[in-house]
Amino acid sequence: MRRAALPGTALLLAALGGAAHATDTDDLLAALKRARTLAARGQAEVTVLFPPRAVPTHTANALPVVAVRPALLLKNFAVVNAGPQSVAGRDAVRFDLMPKVGGAGHWSLWVDRAWNVPLAFEERRADGAVVRRAAFLKVNAAPVKVAAAVPAIPAGLRAAVTGALPGLRFPAGFAPVAVRSRVAGGAEVTLSDGLNVLALVVAPQDVRAAPGVASRRVGKVFVWLVGNLPDNALRAALAGVRRASADTLGTFAGPGDSNP
Repeated sequence: MRRAALPGTALLLAALGGAAHATDTDDLLAALKRARTLAARGQAEVTVLFPPRAVPTHTANALPVVAVRPALLLKNFAVVNAGPQSVAGRDAVRFDLMPKVGGAGHWSLWVDRAWNVPLAFEERRADGAVVRRAAFLKVNAAPVKVAAAVPAIPAGLRAAVTGALPGLRFPAGFAPVAVRSRVAGGAEVTLSDGLNVLALVVAPQDVRAAPGVASRRVGKVFVWLVGNLPDNALRAALAGVRRASADTLGTFAGPGDSNP
């Protein structure tokens, strides 16, 4: 007769079974957490196609900082391990990130298999067009220690933004995470979905029309929304704004200037 498993054994097997099934999202978040304390260095090629610039490609000794917010990423993106690849002669794993809602940017991140830190990333529009990419061409023999914290979202920020801009509709998945004052007047609110960021600006002057830029006059000021989102989504977010004032955002804003 087979004896029943001891309760302790059953619990141990259940625990081991749970630990053995980490998801692709778990693996990526672990790498992004490690990247806050450890980073690769070497020679990287960085290309920025939005906003447009005269010389879109340059080299650097590190990847540009991507403002990752893990809680929002977990909520807004589906993550898939796309398999092993090579970056700068090192074994890496590519993770593809697709937004669950809306038309926000799609991302791919390449993570070093041994170091568990990013070696490359690519941001694309919903239609597949590349917005920016960065990848190491060569890497040094070992990563270096870094200190990169994720700033906390100020308590009450969302209510302050909706109070300053009644009728504003946040694009799907996006939430306000920070505010800064503009030297030219007004304020800039950063909206994030965990990876993509939008600049929501209240300013005394208008901005030049361009792809990825929506603006409208509200009373005596202008409201802009700038970022990697379809133009119709940017315009829809601003369409219902009835009033606009940067005054009530002052307690959340630090000094700074913006020129999106």
